[in-house]
Amino acid sequence: MGYNGDMSVALMVLGLVLFIGLVIIHEYGHFIMARRNGVEVEEFGIFFPPRLKGWKTKHGWIFSINWLPIGGFVKLKGEHDVDTEPGSMGAASVWGKTQIMAAGVVMNLIAAYVLLVLLALVGMPHIVDNQFIIKHDAAYVEHARTYVIAGTIERGSPADKAGIKEGDIIVAAGAAGHLMSLANANQLPSITQQYAGKTLTVQYRQDDTSPVQEKTVQLRSAAEVDHLKVLGKNAGYLGVGVDESRSGVDIVRSTWSAPVVAAGTMWQFTALTFQALGKALAGIAGIVAGFATHNTVARQAAQTEASSQVAGPVGIFFVFKYGSALGIRFILLIVAILSLTLGIMNILPIPALDGGRLWLMLFTRAIHRPLSPEREEAINAAGFAFLMGLIILITVVDVRRFF
Repeated sequence: MGYNGDMSVALMVLGLVLFIGLVIIHEYGHFIMARRNGVEVEEFGIFFPPRLKGWKTKHGWIFSINWLPIGGFVKLKGEHDVDTEPGSMGAASVWGKTQIMAAGVVMNLIAAYVLLVLLALVGMPHIVDNQFIIKHDAAYVEHARTYVIAGTIERGSPADKAGIKEGDIIVAAGAAGHLMSLANANQLPSITQQYAGKTLTVQYRQDDTSPVQEKTVQLRSAAEVDHLKVLGKNAGYLGVGVDESRSGVDIVRSTWSAPVVAAGTMWQFTALTFQALGKALAGIAGIVAGFATHNTVARQAAQTEASSQVAGPVGIFFVFKYGSALGIRFILLIVAILSLTLGIMNILPIPALDGGRLWLMLFTRAIHRPLSPEREEAINAAGFAFLMGLIILITVVDVRRFF
């Protein structure tokens, strides 16, 4: 399925709008559960301050749009755990606070599940190996295309004489009238060995849109190849190295199993997210160890490993930019995965995020030692500063990666 430039831009914009929608959905979860538990909302903010624009609603709370595009927030009355004023967050029950803090995560998980059910029904892109399906209810809407790409061309070889250039797409090969279309790179060596010393017809093109060229060449014989190898030359019958390139993705549609496929896909990507987090943390540890031991090679290797597992606002923009060429299904899958990831990250015990605040509250209540407002603010401020520093670092890495 092809998309022109205007459609790609429209899909990229749609992806970014839906991503902002994930933030709104997340914060709306906090908003609605706070009001249901009698906690007064002071501000509903899209992105992080400083404030760009704010509007006061008839119910007394402020809806704001802020400058830093890295999330959102709902500001509640009396957010310190020791606050006791009626209508404050601190005065809510432990169960009420748990509902409020976890509501954003629940909303993101619901959004991810709904999107994945929809995608399973209309056709879900498969972007990881062995992506979850129910085999008896899986129909392929599209298949990824695999191209056999010419690599190094031996000077004076049959491939060189045929005019094949490095980077050309080799479409088919075989005897005249009995050409075999190439679906993978392993087929060409097998064919050239079969026709060693004989004439071979080769079809190739410069790129996916250029016309197919057809040439007939005389292949080297087995004796010629053996002789060249004795002389220390890495020679082949046709004289071209080959590799594979994939275009597009497999798209699989389900019917009755769509809810099951969505749940299985969420479980699979949750596991992959934790694997990526583990690699990122190991990379960060490697960076610290590299600095401590003055091992530049180890530090750079760890930095590469850590940065390959994460993306910030710039990285997300480019994911939507490049993903838009693959169509609306791919954009919706990205949004679903981002929603799932937001849910996962916000349930982890990371200070300043929902999970950090939730687990800190539950822990202090369990040991019957609630934190003072000063200490609670210090912990959350330290966590927020760490997150801001991490986001700045990731943004620098993304800029280097994409520009």
